[in-house]
Amino acid sequence: RSADYQEIRYEGYGPGGVAIIIETLTDNRNRTVGEVRAILTKHGGTLGETNSVSFMFDQIGEIVYPADKAEPDDVFEAAVEAGAMNVESGDEIHEIHTDLEQLGTVRDGLEKKFGEAEKSGLIWKANTPAEVGEEQAASVIKIIDSLEDNDDVQAVFTNFEVSDDILDKIMAAG
Repeated sequence: RSADYQEIRYEGYGPGGVAIIIETLTDNRNRTVGEVRAILTKHGGTLGETNSVSFMFDQIGEIVYPADKAEPDDVFEAAVEAGAMNVESGDEIHEIHTDLEQLGTVRDGLEKKFGEAEKSGLIWKANTPAEVGEEQAASVIKIIDSLEDNDDVQAVFTNFEVSDDILDKIMAAG
């Protein structure tokens, strides 16, 4: 018999008041909530009620291309033309953000010009960042890593912000 999978979104807090959204796909809701709660608790977090943190995020569309696919100016121009809200180009990737309703239209417009995107879908983008120190940031990173290692977890979104110096320290210690 085939398993019946459900998409379930969990919301919670990490150390320092960091908001966390966890998207899961599970055939056993009780197992998944138990595992998610255990991961959060182990690293100083708590599982919250539905919609306890989602107000600190905007659900938007995101389309990602590798940086070597095109020049930032070309990506920006094509994305704006296709109806995107925002483009962030870095050393490794171009991130194009859209309204929920515009994701398909913008993706189709960009794919005509640049080929298939590396990934595209809906994300939760923080609108209220939580600035944390080294100890809290290290715990939040452990929570994210542990959640991402869980088979039922599809995506993890947080609003935590940390300075590059602190991040480098944590990664070096990791």
